[in-house]
Amino acid sequence: MAAPASEPQAPDFSADDVLALVLQSLDDDKAEDVVQIDLRGRSSVADHMVICSGRSSRQVAAIAEKLLQRLKDAYRITARSEGKETGDWVLIDTGDVVVHVFRPEVRDFYQLERMWQVSPAKP
Repeated sequence: MAAPASEPQAPDFSADDVLALVLQSLDDDKAEDVVQIDLRGRSSVADHMVICSGRSSRQVAAIAEKLLQRLKDAYRITARSEGKETGDWVLIDTGDVVVHVFRPEVRDFYQLERMWQVSPAKP
């Protein structure tokens, strides 16, 4: 008789733990203009979004590469990423936290922060 299938184990870390690691990593690597957006209740894509800038394509790629390694080392998270090759805009998706690392000019062009602004309630 086959053994019953076990239920998947819940991770021993939370979205807030991942967010804290992301923010610390970005600070350690001197990312600039870091903005954290709480998406809970606003999006089913993730709980948190973090947007930051690097001064050059090289710094953007380095910030992203180090963050990916720290996520893997700390929580065994193999995050999906796109854009490391060009270093203009790197997207890192951990599942619960989505990180955008931009060159300043690219960040100014896309203005993601404006898209997620909360509109004031109308009377």
